Parts: sequence; structure tokens; C-alpha cells
Amino acid sequence: MQPIISVENVAKRYTLGKTSARTDTLRESLVDFARAPLAMIRNRRSSSTETLWALKDVTLKVAPGEVVGLIGRNGAGKSTLLKILSRITEPTTGRVELYGRVGSLLEVGTGFHPELTGRENIFLNGVILGMSHRDIRKKFDEIIAFAEIERFIDTPVKRYSSGMYVRLAFAVAAHLEPEILVVDEVLAVGDLAFQNKCLGKMEDASLGGRTVLFVSHNMPAITRLCSRALLLESGRVVMDGATNDVISTYLERSFSAGHSREWVDQSQAPGTEELKLMAVSVMRQDGSVVSTATVAEPVLVKLVYVTTQPSLKFRCAVVFNTQGTCAFATVEPTETLHDKPGRYTSIVKVPCDLLAEGEYMINVSIFTSRGIKQHYVQLQNVVALHVYDPMTGDSARGDYAERLAGVVSPRLEWTSEYEGPA
Repeated sequence: MQPIISVENVAKRYTLGKTSARTDTLRESLVDFARAPLAMIRNRRSSSTETLWALKDVTLKVAPGEVVGLIGRNGAGKSTLLKILSRITEPTTGRVELYGRVGSLLEVGTGFHPELTGRENIFLNGVILGMSHRDIRKKFDEIIAFAEIERFIDTPVKRYSSGMYVRLAFAVAAHLEPEILVVDEVLAVGDLAFQNKCLGKMEDASLGGRTVLFVSHNMPAITRLCSRALLLESGRVVMDGATNDVISTYLERSFSAGHSREWVDQSQAPGTEELKLMAVSVMRQDGSVVSTATVAEPVLVKLVYVTTQPSLKFRCAVVFNTQGTCAFATVEPTETLHDKPGRYTSIVKVPCDLLAEGEYMINVSIFTSRGIKQHYVQLQNVVALHVYDPMTGDSARGDYAERLAGVVSPRLEWTSEYEGPA
């Protein structure tokens, strides 16, 4: 099957500290001529420029009807690639082939003329996509109804709020039926209800055979829409594969620091003369150390410590914090007598379907509370864990793509029954 999008060895270079040439008026040309001697002196003093490669050797093919997610950190090159595919920006090197009309929804305002009304911009965009006036009129009422801005349709779009801009821009891009729909993170500007509406529309577009390229930092939305994803880093495609595999790799790379701590030198380990904490790690049930976990799998927090004196009685505690809020604290139910000096481990299991999506920092304490309270170890933010929902199988959200509020996300049972006519 011939791909609908073909990108071969595309690269995009920007020169920092240098402005591009502009089209001058006669007056501006005369002013520049007068300033030329001074400009030459300045250029000699500051002739160094810095080159930035926003994209490097990007090659990919997208089949008709495929829905592909583009993920990566800010500055990875996602938006630059979409601008090249939308013919807004030319690549420095490489070749791009598109076999179909492209409807783009990039940053707010792209493709709209601020002085024209919403009505006029709809027809302008339709003409740009190669549609006839008659075809645009057939879709006009649907576009207005979807955008929910009937009162302002004859108002110049320069007076629209950013949310109104997004509503109309997405409605135009989705309803004028381009073969390729390109959507950037701009959907984050809209309210929650409209975001869900847009996600549903993109699902309908994909089921209708249209090709969709979707950039977002909303991982559940990427999972819901896309069967394939690309991971970009520093302008390169470093992974291309199944969405869940790519997202898992992205989260591991983005949140890899701090998932385990180990102190090799006992004299440098935190603690007291009686007890030293040697290691803390977050693990799966198979014992592998992880920095990310899904909401549907249990995780273990393992503490390794050494006692130097006999007959020490204490307990361990672990606290999960997120965004400055305590998600929960767990403590060993009884103080255990460690009668022999040596190396010990304590493990606590956090069950599946408990933690909500988010980043968690973990505090660790080892203490005695009987008699005179004493802390042998008290560390804050010692290790970290990122929890996400891969949107596969059962979870608390079902097929709801947006993030659920709260620091816990238990999977509860819901029932609905028909009770007869109202």
C-alpha cells in the first residue's frame, strides 16, 4: 500500500541570533542604506552565530487511515515536524511527499486572518483546502454547531478569546474533510468538555479512514486515539512502535532519576551508629527496579538497612507524596525486635488500582515509638515513582481519556438498571 505521508531524511536548521531577510519598502531600503556603515561595524564585532537543528534525519511513512501520536519533551521537534508537513515551514534538507489535502490545527490562530469574521475564515480555509463554495456551505452549519460560537460567527476573529479561536479552528479542520488531519497540543487551551468533544471527533475521523497525526502531552488521550506512536528526542525519531511501548519508554526516560538510592560506603549512609540505611528502591513483583508503573500493577518499596547492635526494636514507615500532598502513609504494624546485628530488608506492597496517575516522591522513616521515641532514619523525597494508566484492560477510568482528580484512584463497581418509564 502506498503511504499517504512519506518523510525521507528530513532536517530543519535554524540560525540563532540572525534575522531572516525581509521584503522592504523603498523607505526602509533607504534607511538601511544609510545605516550600512554602522551595520558593517556591528557585524564585525558580533559575527558569531549558533546553529540549532530542530530536526535531524527524520524518516517515516504513514499509511492511509493510520492514527499516529507524536510524543516527546518540549523542544524535541514535534511541532517543527508538523509545520513541515503542513507546508508552513520548509525543510533544510530531505523530502516530504503528501498524497492528500492537509487540515492543520497548530498554535492558536494559524490559518486564520484576524480581520475576517468567523464566517469568512471558514470559507477561506475551505478554499485553501481545495473545496468548492457549495461543499463548504454543506458543512457550514455543522461547523458552527460544533464550535458553539453562533453568536460571534460574524465577529472578526481578532476579538475571539483563545478558547473561541480553538473551537472554531478545530471545527473547521475536522469538518472540511481533509485526507490528513494534523493536530498539535493546542487542544490544551480548550475546556475539558470541548477536549473530550475533539477527541471523539478525531476518533470518528480515524474510523472514517482519514489519517491523523496527533501531538499531545496527555498520555491517556494518545493511548485512546493512536495505535502507533513516535518518540522524538533532540530532533530525532528514537522509537517508532506500539503506543503503549513508546509511552512506557518515554516515561522511563523522562522520569528515570531517583527511582532507587544506594549507599555503598556504610560510613556515608544515612542513619545513626546503631542503624544505617543502605538502599531504597521501587520494584515490580518480579524484583525489577522501576521508575514508572501502571495503575493496574502493584509496586513494592524495598528498604535495606544494617544494624550494628543487638536487640534493636523499631519499625519502618513509607509515605507517598504528590504535588505537596500526602497521598498515604504506611507503617509496619508492630515494632520488630532485630536481635542480631547484620543486614535486613523490609518490603511494603502497594496494591494495584490504588494510586492515581502522577509523580510521587517517597519519604522513608525507621524509628521506635515505645518508650523514648527515636528516629534512626528520617529522609524526605528519597526516591520517586511515576504512575500512569495505559488505557488497556480494566481501570478506574474505563474508556474516559482525561485524568481523574485525586491522589488515589480505586477501581469501584458501578451498576445501572432500567426502572421503567419516567
